[in-house]
Amino acid sequence: MNKHARPKSVFEPNAAIEHVQGPASARVTLVEYGDFQCPSCAQAHTAMKIMLAHFGPQLRFVYRHYPQRQAHPDAELAAEAAEAAAAQGQFWPYYDLLFEHQQHLKEKHLLEYARRLDLDMARYQNEMNDHVYLQRVQEHMQSGQQLGLRATPAFYVNGLLTDVSFGLQHLHEAIDKAL
Repeated sequence: MNKHARPKSVFEPNAAIEHVQGPASARVTLVEYGDFQCPSCAQAHTAMKIMLAHFGPQLRFVYRHYPQRQAHPDAELAAEAAEAAAAQGQFWPYYDLLFEHQQHLKEKHLLEYARRLDLDMARYQNEMNDHVYLQRVQEHMQSGQQLGLRATPAFYVNGLLTDVSFGLQHLHEAIDKAL
């Protein structure tokens, strides 16, 4: 490695292995650490759709898994299932289904969502049975733990933590300010 190369920031997404919407040329990169079973994350999911439409190509959105296993026992398996869907090019539609049906994240439901998206079911079931994507989910969690995260959703606007505990309007304002 070039000793003068700038170290890659934890906030610079790797589109090859991460879930990114929006162009690399966007002026603002928004990273969310989320949990598919978290009610606040479901609210954020709805708000993100609005913000992505509002800010358009000025915003790049990155989603990372941060399942809160103690509070949300189905969240980690849902994250694994989202990764299995991603391996078949269906992360974002599966992500939407998980948040739209947040009260139904048991294994049988995850299987039904995979069927709805017409995934290769033999592949999906084999990968889920073997927990092929558990390490990737845990790597996302470790990066969040290194940042000191305690709750979800956690948002970083161009690398700066944005407090949304008093509402997602703060996130919109932080993006506006960064632009």
